Amino acid sequence: MSKDSKLERPANADRAVQKEVKEKITRKPSRRLFGTFSGVFTPTLLTILGVIMYLRLGWLVGNAGLLGALLIISLAFAITFCTGLSLSSITTNIRIGTGGAFSVISQSLGLEVGGSVGIPLYLAQALAVSMYIFGFRAGWLWIFPDHAPLLVDLGTFVALFTIAFISTDLAFKIQYVILVTIIASLISIGASVFTTSWVENVQWWGTFPGSPETAFQGADFWVVFAVFFPAATGIMAGANMSGDLQNPRKSIPVGTLAAIGICFVVYILLAVWLAMTTPTEELLNNYNVMIDRAAWGPAVLAGLLGATFSSALSSLVGSPRILQALGEHRILPASNWFTVRTAKGEPRNALLLTGAIVLLALMLRNLNAIAPLITMFFLVTYATINVVVLIEQR
Repeated sequence: MSKDSKLERPANADRAVQKEVKEKITRKPSRRLFGTFSGVFTPTLLTILGVIMYLRLGWLVGNAGLLGALLIISLAFAITFCTGLSLSSITTNIRIGTGGAFSVISQSLGLEVGGSVGIPLYLAQALAVSMYIFGFRAGWLWIFPDHAPLLVDLGTFVALFTIAFISTDLAFKIQYVILVTIIASLISIGASVFTTSWVENVQWWGTFPGSPETAFQGADFWVVFAVFFPAATGIMAGANMSGDLQNPRKSIPVGTLAAIGICFVVYILLAVWLAMTTPTEELLNNYNVMIDRAAWGPAVLAGLLGATFSSALSSLVGSPRILQALGEHRILPASNWFTVRTAKGEPRNALLLTGAIVLLALMLRNLNAIAPLITMFFLVTYATINVVVLIEQR
């Protein structure tokens, strides 16, 4: 063998490796990929219009008053909107891989920072599943008050886990039906304007008495904000599917910002409706006030059940993909175990661990206890995404 051939072999090998990598990137994937409406807009909208809207918005107005509620809603959505803009700015400039926000942060600031944020983000998404299950249980017990709450939670979890394990495509098909039920519930609430009497004295700024679970021992502005903020965290539902989108650069910005804008208007209108039609005492004590005050309660109940089920399903589908991305980058112990996929591309082992975490969280038995934890984890993630944009701009 000549000296020249020996020198050429490493270069040829490098070119072969580069060609193989390029083919892997451009090769058409075997699993189904989703568009803007099904992959980002619908799961984001359904996650934001979820359990907090149906079960805690009245409590928010009762504690903070109308002006306080509008301030909390505006502050929460301002944070979400800024983060949505930052996420959109980043996704239009870099190639987004699996893991959504984790992929964005790790590519910009390195795997160390990405991992430190990705793990809390994953835990927030997993804990959110249990929060949505609690909301589903509240609606279910309104229909069947004699059913055991724990059995309702476990039964709901089994149904969600089975759907997520079978196929993400099946989960997204179910969301279209749920979207129709939520629209019907909002129409029922809107129709009640013509049938409900208005309160004489609107509470403009509340006294923050707290919640029934704590015997109304008192709260403050930031405690109420912490309970409400998870309502505005649904923007990660679409971003988490980045590895399963046909065009993440287009779908994530368009779908996320459109969903944020529509949901903000809905929350503002609902807060005004609740403050104008319901006494403060009822807002504080009755978590099902929307069902009772709507023109046709069953439509709102169906919306509650559908929204909470859909939100739980979106989080249960999205959070294992964050864990899978952490495993692919060798950030976690036994990382190879988290990268195992089914024949349809579902992150099987990551889903199993997520299911175990959800079961443990269900034992807390209190939505108000889980919501502040989710708020803390999401605020860390949102702050880091905005820091990424500041660094990139500089």
